Amino acid sequence: MTLEELVPCDSSKMQAVSEAVERVLVAAQRQDRLTVGVYESAKLMNVDPDSVVLCVLATDEEDEGDIALQIHFTLIQAFCCDNDIHILRVSGMQRLATILGEPEPGAEPRDLHCLLVTNPHKDAWKSQGLAEVASYCAESRDRNQWVPYVCLQER
Repeated sequence: MTLEELVPCDSSKMQAVSEAVERVLVAAQRQDRLTVGVYESAKLMNVDPDSVVLCVLATDEEDEGDIALQIHFTLIQAFCCDNDIHILRVSGMQRLATILGEPEPGAEPRDLHCLLVTNPHKDAWKSQGLAEVASYCAESRDRNQWVPYVCLQER
């Protein structure tokens, strides 16, 4: 049974959170507050974990068998939990690539499996979308779902 089978992608709450995630990622990219890639994210969390406000782990069904990626995800999830960083798993790699404008013409495609949203000054960046995502993460933790799931849907 896959995560998508356990958590329905079509609920209105899921749709609202999905849209909030998209807004946060687009705004973070525009403001140069987005770190892209598993390796790049691990480096940032090692140097400045206090600046990270959201970690997004993205996979699709074809990634489920990638043991190395799953090990990276497990380590990143543990680090995020230890450092009180909101963490979210998403599916819909194609949608994620679309909203982030990937790949840029003439550029090598980036590894979109791990995205970090940073906020160097805790009170400097107020975002309604970030507040919605943080609230969803907190509600999920209250239901003992430590790594909540969101389905990014093609439009």
